[in-house]
Amino acid sequence: MDTKYEILRTLREKNGASVSGQELSDTLGITRTAVWKHIRALQEEGYQIEALNRKGYRLSGVPDTIAAREVGSRLTTHRMGREIRYFSTIDSTNQFAKKIAEEGAADGTLIIADEQTAGKGRSGRHWVTRPGEAASFTLILRPKLPPDKVSMVTLVMGLAVANTVHALYDVDAGIKWPNDVVLDGKKICGILTEMSAEINEVHYIVIGVGINANMTQIPQELMQTATSLELVLGRSVNRAQLLAVLMQEFEDLYERFEETGSLKDMMEAYNRVCVNQDRPVRVLDPKGEYTGIARGIDEHGVLLVETEEGSLSRVSSGEVSVRGIYGYV
Repeated sequence: MDTKYEILRTLREKNGASVSGQELSDTLGITRTAVWKHIRALQEEGYQIEALNRKGYRLSGVPDTIAAREVGSRLTTHRMGREIRYFSTIDSTNQFAKKIAEEGAADGTLIIADEQTAGKGRSGRHWVTRPGEAASFTLILRPKLPPDKVSMVTLVMGLAVANTVHALYDVDAGIKWPNDVVLDGKKICGILTEMSAEINEVHYIVIGVGINANMTQIPQELMQTATSLELVLGRSVNRAQLLAVLMQEFEDLYERFEETGSLKDMMEAYNRVCVNQDRPVRVLDPKGEYTGIARGIDEHGVLLVETEEGSLSRVSSGEVSVRGIYGYV
């Protein structure tokens, strides 16, 4: 047990009220002197913990960090993020996740990085996450589902991100099918799901998520297509809170998906926030580009597109541009 972790969780659960040193001592099974030493260590890490005469300790401020102790002490999940690996800097959380998944890392293991130097995107794209700006992580999952169901996990995570952003900040985040979350027509989050499987069995999947949280400047080449929560809200956000709430939201949705093997229970909710819905789209299909009107997803996560000829096309993969999003006019 990480004692500082448990002290932090106990103080946080008091919601600003104080907790006595004796209560902490009894709860954790350590001496009051040991409690004091751990409190001092947390203060040195940047936690604002007040020692109140005859009342005990009160948590009054936290550092801007997404380290394991800060995120973990906020979690209410029973599965997602119960084991956390944190890195101040790493090349790619997805790459590390695949490595430890091969070594037997548990379902729900969460890998968080404050900085990524070679993050992975779709089609082999790379990006760099600078310290303090993003909420970037990878989850390891071991679903009891056939491989052909796995692609839907990306949509589940997209809905979880959109729901979390709305719940925390009261702004309407949308989803550009299949794996981007957008605000004001610009991308704030990308999702990449990778799988290790045989024909009929999934060994594991890793799902990487990068949320533009506290970016104050967007690179010139991305200004027309990307934004951040801070730029939209006009204030910074608590990244640890964002991750903790997202873990709970994703866990709830994912377990519903895992039970049914489809999106039938969340298809309506997804289509409500899908920016493709009932809008002109351009589909880049290997057989040839075509345009039409998106009619939302079905229970398998397939995008339904009504073509100019009046037929209904089922798009299961590939690039889909939406008029009014990312500069497509």
